[in-house]
Amino acid sequence: MSIPLDLLVDRQTNTYEMTCVAIRNAEKIAKKGEQEVIEQGDKVVSASLSQVLTDSVKYDRNEQE
Repeated sequence: MSIPLDLLVDRQTNTYEMTCVAIRNAEKIAKKGEQEVIEQGDKVVSASLSQVLTDSVKYDRNEQE
């Protein structure tokens, strides 16, 4: 699976926020050793970015003042 670059270019969200979500998701994938990623031979970061860009990963903003 490759990173869907067309979704990255057309994205209208906060880039910093999306990057933080992708990093945390990549950490979770690496710790769990997700079978789907291993079977497809993807790299952890590429898989994480693809999941975030295709909205497979849901997250809430924790706004602290």
